[in-house]
Amino acid sequence: MTKITIIGSSNTDMVIKSGHLPAPGETVLGGDFFMNPGGKGANQAVAAARLGGEVHFVCKVGKDVFGETALQQFKNEGIHTRFVTQDPFAPSGVALINVDAQGENCITVASGANNCLSIADIDAASEIFEPGDFVLIQLETPLETVAYAAEKAAKKGLKVILNPAPAADLPAELFPHLYAITPNETEAELLTCIHVKDLISAENAANILLNKGVQHVIITLGAEGALYKTAYETEHIPVSKVVAQDTTAAGDCFNGALVVGLSEGMDFPEAIRFACKAASISVTRLGAQASMPKLEEL
Repeated sequence: MTKITIIGSSNTDMVIKSGHLPAPGETVLGGDFFMNPGGKGANQAVAAARLGGEVHFVCKVGKDVFGETALQQFKNEGIHTRFVTQDPFAPSGVALINVDAQGENCITVASGANNCLSIADIDAASEIFEPGDFVLIQLETPLETVAYAAEKAAKKGLKVILNPAPAADLPAELFPHLYAITPNETEAELLTCIHVKDLISAENAANILLNKGVQHVIITLGAEGALYKTAYETEHIPVSKVVAQDTTAAGDCFNGALVVGLSEGMDFPEAIRFACKAASISVTRLGAQASMPKLEEL
């Protein structure tokens, strides 16, 4: 099994579950409150570690109670934290999450120290980069840092996987450095200008991403599973039907599990099936990192 380096964000999630999501100006009473560790990078790191991956996490938290708690939680999960740094001036990131009775959510994030993850932090961590290892990145840290990390890792012979979430425009020069990209329907539409509504439109969007220089495209389709496409292969991988309680971090669970599968030598379709199974378990539970399954559960 090869090493997995995850570069990304760490937040504390403050979650309220209520009957419906509030409309603008509306106050919804009667919700249940939870406070959980979150952030896309941290969620993916925890998901990968719980599934048996050797995970090194590169992130920045505040020198505050949230940052101290996050650092200890990473260590408790068996994640290597040498390159988790505490910024003395910026607060740790927080996310306010509303979840309705159907498990759908809306999220507002105050990024804090995540916005301070810099090129210098990537240079410091790159001493652990080894050819053939995997790097998993998302978009809750500065895009300049993301692009630099992808280029540096790819040039060192690592396999870079980008989960382009939250949705954002990306520079054209980033795509050729990507071993794989894993957008959902919304993110794929932003990147390709194709409205992804079914398998045909998902395949059309995947072709555009391949033409931009990505080697492997995986478009996640929620309850419909995922579409996998390369220049030579196309496969739709379905997911088990479950009753969702909270879809928060389902994509993070998928990505963390995917990179574990690949690091253990699975081919892409097998690793995607592994990731779909993990994600289908995660949505049956409340919370972000709290919902991540362990290997024996799969």
